[in-house]
Amino acid sequence: MRPSQPGNLPLELNAFVGRGTELAELAAALEAGRLVTVTGVGGVGKSRLAVRAAGRLRARDGVWLVDLAPLRDAGLVEHAVAEALGLTDHTSRPPRHVLREHLAGRELLLVVDGFEHLVEACASLVRELLVHSPGLRVLAVGRRPLETQGERLLSLAPLPPEEAADLFTDRAAACVPRFALDDGNREDVLEVCRRLDGIPLAVELAAGRLRVLSPAQLLSRLDDRFRLLTGVRRDAPPRHHTLRTAIGWSHELCAPRERLLWSRLSVFTGQFDLEAVEYVCAGDGLHADDIIDVLDELLAQSVVNREEAPAGVRYRMLDTVRAYGAEWLEAAGEATRLRRRHRDWYMGLATWCELDWFSPRQPEVAALVDAELPNMRAALELCLDDGGDDVHLGQYLAGTLWFYWVGCGRLAEGRHWLDRALELDGGHPDARLKALWVLGYVAVLQGDTVAALAALHECREGAERAGSAVAAAYAEHRIGCLALVTDDIPRAERLLRSALERYRRIGELNSNVLMGQVELAMTLAFRGDLAGAVELCEDVRRVCEDHGERWALAYALYVLGFAAWTHGEVEEARALLTEALDLDHRFHDLLGTVLSLELLALFTVTEGDPAEAAVLQGAASRIWPSVGLPLFGSGNFGAPHAVCEEKARAALGDERYEECVRAGAGLGLDAAVARALRTGPGNDRTRRLPRREGRGGDGLKQGELRPGQRA
Repeated sequence: MRPSQPGNLPLELNAFVGRGTELAELAAALEAGRLVTVTGVGGVGKSRLAVRAAGRLRARDGVWLVDLAPLRDAGLVEHAVAEALGLTDHTSRPPRHVLREHLAGRELLLVVDGFEHLVEACASLVRELLVHSPGLRVLAVGRRPLETQGERLLSLAPLPPEEAADLFTDRAAACVPRFALDDGNREDVLEVCRRLDGIPLAVELAAGRLRVLSPAQLLSRLDDRFRLLTGVRRDAPPRHHTLRTAIGWSHELCAPRERLLWSRLSVFTGQFDLEAVEYVCAGDGLHADDIIDVLDELLAQSVVNREEAPAGVRYRMLDTVRAYGAEWLEAAGEATRLRRRHRDWYMGLATWCELDWFSPRQPEVAALVDAELPNMRAALELCLDDGGDDVHLGQYLAGTLWFYWVGCGRLAEGRHWLDRALELDGGHPDARLKALWVLGYVAVLQGDTVAALAALHECREGAERAGSAVAAAYAEHRIGCLALVTDDIPRAERLLRSALERYRRIGELNSNVLMGQVELAMTLAFRGDLAGAVELCEDVRRVCEDHGERWALAYALYVLGFAAWTHGEVEEARALLTEALDLDHRFHDLLGTVLSLELLALFTVTEGDPAEAAVLQGAASRIWPSVGLPLFGSGNFGAPHAVCEEKARAALGDERYEECVRAGAGLGLDAAVARALRTGPGNDRTRRLPRREGRGGDGLKQGELRPGQRA
């Protein structure tokens, strides 16, 4: 036990939970600088962290805490610091002079808590004391920085879900004896903590409600979190009696324009960027040119958080802070107008992204829609919830995002929104036709033949009535794609050739058109015309290089890799397939990924490694349920799998084969792809599975799987 030291830090009366990383970061910052400020949203645990860290620090003349939260008069800041240090002076000297004299030769840590409403007076005093007191260090705690020279910042984030659940459990056990986290309540408790953003104050208030509610009941009532989470501790600071007062104190500290922007930002869900804020939130008291300055103030006050994301600099509000702003937006009568502006922005963004998908910016577009997906969902909800005049906008938006649903591994979610949108009559044929062909496309890839046919036939008939050459081309294309995956090769070839001719006549050139060429190449390969398939895919390859397109390119490389392998060009085949797999994985295109894995498994067994081939088949088997019907139920697409399994079983025996498949099924997506690319740890595949006695590879030659061979 360390010897006591001078100071006035309060004793801890309950357990300090988590925050090991933050404590280490704060200790390092205090070692490196003389002024460290811990910032964060109300109730996030700044004061508790600071007191805990300060208590671990050794200073010759002690650690002293001054709580400025109760003060309202800036002129009393110096008096409060002097009082906390135990200074008495009956002369007429200014308190600042007394403090300078007292601290001049001392070595101590001063913890200044709750200064955010007195920031100018506090910053001025701290700056002067640090200049004249070389042994002084200051740990400031507030909802914003002091913004003075030499300040080091530590922005305190909410607790991660597991630590928040530990805090919940500890506080719940204090008021409900024998409460413990178990299989019956764990998921409810974790979801409560997630819904409350891991804000410790909110979690503690929620735990206190277990006197009258179960975790499941608590979770069901969190839509009205501010009414539910009221104080239960008489010794808590007034600003922490309820969740509303904790967030409301930040609101009080905001200027009118900052409060206005806070309320308007509540229409965003998840991350958002500056351009969206400038469009959605400007007007009626908030000029677009002023947005950046007002947003900067909200960032400084920990109302908004800044995040670095693959899509660039983004901003986010905690759901609790957002909910508080939403109440003010409703009270101001602005909610409907702002939600529509939000919808309009994301309609425009989706339109731009669809166009930019056919460009070198494909990866950036994918990252952008990933970041904006919660806002896209909110826009879709607004359009579809009431079944009113905006239904056609929801149909258009769900259809416009086809490239994301199909190209970025979101088939199931795309199907959800498209089904919802098409259950309603939007009254705008063009929007409905687009949603129909996209639904047909998604259903084809999922292996849902009935739904695909229904949507695509409705689209084709509607296109004829409306005279829409574009919708007619897409409907015919996707019906041809359906024929391809259901092994009706002659019909697939006829329809795909016709669709490509339609595209040519109307001047359509994009990723869909290139995929039509790849699909036609597949039909040619399945009927034995590998030369024709290669010619089509080489043309796709050239167009992709010209336009910077990478997603459709991956499928062309898949076909070219199969053709190279069939011709005995083993190294070239593997190079093409690994490039295809790498591209598919970068886009999170699960269909392209799993098809490439299946073909690489075949390559691997022919190279004499049946165990590794079985592992890759096992990895593919884990991915297929996230896509749809495995191998579309197609004999043509299933042929590589069937031949690979036959050869691997023959080489390994059934027991060993199944063992290797189970090992592959246990791999996560990233690990499976890394293994197939031979970029994962331990590239020597012979060490990855225990060797067993048995038959080795049987020398399968390239070309044994004939184009068009059935499983």
